[in-house]
Amino acid sequence: MLLGTGWTMSDLDKPQILLESAYGDSHPGSKHLNQLVEEAKIGVYKAGGKPASYTVTDICDGVASGHGGINYSLVSRDIMAAMIEIHASSLPFDGMLTFSSCDKSLPAHLMAIAKQNIPAIHFCGGSMMPGPDFITAVKCYETREQIKSGQMTTKEENFYKINACSSYGACQYMGTASTMQIMAEALGLSLPGNALMPAWSNLIRHYADSAGAQLMNLLKKGITPKDILSKKSFENAIMLHSAVMGSTNALLHLPAIANLAGITITPDDFDRIHRKIPVLVSLQLSGKWPTQILWLAGGVPKIMEKLKDYLHLDVLTVTGRTLGENLELLKNSGEMDRNIDYLKNYGLHPDEVIQSLDNPYNPDGGLAILKGNLAPNGAVVKHAAMDPRMHKHSGPARPFNSEKEAIKAIAENKIIPGDVIVIRYEGPKASGMPEMFKTTEILINHPKLSSTVSLVTDGRFSGATRGPAVGHVSPEAAVGGPISLIEDQDLIEIDIAHRRLRIIGTKAGKKTENEIESILKVRRKSLKSFKNKRSGVISLFSKMVGDTSKGASML
Repeated sequence: MLLGTGWTMSDLDKPQILLESAYGDSHPGSKHLNQLVEEAKIGVYKAGGKPASYTVTDICDGVASGHGGINYSLVSRDIMAAMIEIHASSLPFDGMLTFSSCDKSLPAHLMAIAKQNIPAIHFCGGSMMPGPDFITAVKCYETREQIKSGQMTTKEENFYKINACSSYGACQYMGTASTMQIMAEALGLSLPGNALMPAWSNLIRHYADSAGAQLMNLLKKGITPKDILSKKSFENAIMLHSAVMGSTNALLHLPAIANLAGITITPDDFDRIHRKIPVLVSLQLSGKWPTQILWLAGGVPKIMEKLKDYLHLDVLTVTGRTLGENLELLKNSGEMDRNIDYLKNYGLHPDEVIQSLDNPYNPDGGLAILKGNLAPNGAVVKHAAMDPRMHKHSGPARPFNSEKEAIKAIAENKIIPGDVIVIRYEGPKASGMPEMFKTTEILINHPKLSSTVSLVTDGRFSGATRGPAVGHVSPEAAVGGPISLIEDQDLIEIDIAHRRLRIIGTKAGKKTENEIESILKVRRKSLKSFKNKRSGVISLFSKMVGDTSKGASML
């Protein structure tokens, strides 16, 4: 069979390497990956291996957002990981290189790497070129609202549409795609400096060739992912997550990857580490710079250099060296500062982009885990991306059983300043855990609601989400979590400093903790059990998926 695909007799005696990519016409982050695969093939060949290319493409959350397609987003992560497991087990292969850039394909690849535990490297597909005036794809969500309100002409809108996605690669802001590229490198599964490389440059192609050669070195040394993945390496990744104010979706992806490597990562790990590691980079959308500026300033290695007193430097990486040895080599060789001349084109110095621990962009990390009678197992909020005045907010609940209902209420001016919008039955068991990105973008662009209304949901958010948005409420409504018991005008308290998310009263006024507990017990008696009406793969996911706090995975 292999000879029938063009292999030679001599190829059969070589180490057989799977090159698994998310290549496809699905979106800019995957369109170019076949070119990187071809470069890596050359590296594998030169080092004495036989490469074989396989593809499972991904969907784009930006394209799927705002309609039923977004319900398939998180589901696609697990299905992709399962397909790669099938591919890698079918031959079986001796080693594996994976290629992806974006939200669900990248964690899917890392999950597959952890599961297979054969010598493996993940190659990040890099970042998109910034648009004029550093505009990003998210600008198109803003223009839609501005068109509706008459603040923008169609001609102006078309300018943003044409220029927002200006090349191949992941979106230019610190969304889930960019976050997960950084996580891959921080875990030690990608080569140093690979995350956020310019996807349109020759540099990334040359690096793909070297990744192919390095995989063969791992094979010779017998180094597998479980030699690299440890509690320490995940803690390193979470430190980087805090330093760049990464996407809240990492709270789903890192635990899911860790689980397949036999390691437990909890929301409390994120909260503990975010409390001590400040945000060092001001990145869009809630900050100043597009992600490519971070790479030009030194990228992940430069951030690690500033965090090295906190990092576990003894962890092994895909270079075959420890993290500490990597940083020392990069610093002594000048490779850590190789891109400074590019940064000069913008009139910038690296220290302006990656700030010091003494002068951080935000001293309290990027996110917080909130708990209380509304979220016994926790909920997450990216507090660094919200107005500080909303860090402590209490207001009347406005519960909705779907995002569509909430959006309709906002459009009909039924939401007023001070309200707490509650969107439930959008968790993994209810609907696949879609993003509530459309709701958050409507709110952030609403002058009266952007800094006065909070959103609480058992669904999740885009990495681009801004504003007072609390997600991943667990247990979710579909399994009878307290969020299912909220009634209109209940009083909800969000308190970032004390990490609390609580029901503190009803429309009759404030109540004690014991009173609230008694009220919820009474309401639970009349709560109807949730019946999932989904079909197909979402139904399969809903039946098998685990708890949100453990990564919302069915694998």
